[in-house]
Amino acid sequence: MRRSAVALILLVAGSTLGCGGSGRHAAPTAGSTAVSAPPSTAPAANTPGALQAEANATAAGDIPDNQVFLVLHNSNAGYSLKYPEGWAQRGSGDRVIFRDKNNIVRIAVAAAAPPTLGSVRRGIGGARIESPPQRMTLSGRPAYKVVYSTVSAPNAVTGKRVKLLVDRYELWNGGRRAVVDLGTPVGVDNVDAYRLMIESFRWR
Repeated sequence: MRRSAVALILLVAGSTLGCGGSGRHAAPTAGSTAVSAPPSTAPAANTPGALQAEANATAAGDIPDNQVFLVLHNSNAGYSLKYPEGWAQRGSGDRVIFRDKNNIVRIAVAAAAPPTLGSVRRGIGGARIESPPQRMTLSGRPAYKVVYSTVSAPNAVTGKRVKLLVDRYELWNGGRRAVVDLGTPVGVDNVDAYRLMIESFRWR
């Protein structure tokens, strides 16, 4: 009888432990801490990552007051924008970059839902936010602006890094979103020129 009682107790205990595989998660006991995954720092879908300076490029000076501007008519991506004459252009269509050393302007257009404060914040990934996203109006249309900063890899010779301050604007029209990044090395003043550029943006 004693052996039978022990066997019965073990059988009941084994059945109780086996219930843990039913797919339900036991609630945390008192004093325990639930651990969740850290928030993602990846850019939002169809959004270009944060702009980066080049460690081996020399930071340019301010854009002069007498700078001549030309107009880019990008019929493939459906917009136009003024840009400084003499700046190197790379890319075409949905993604165009203008660069004068470490003064960088990038325009990326993609099919996307209208931006929100949350999507604009997520769009810069792990870059440092210098000024949080805010709603605004550009050329009579709703838009968003966020200011972020990035630091380049160290220069192979000097070890110095270039910190880039970037004004990012997100504009939307008829199912298309334009992300315009205007990057300036710290210590360089391109405020007036960049304002002229972003205010010249027009959907076509």
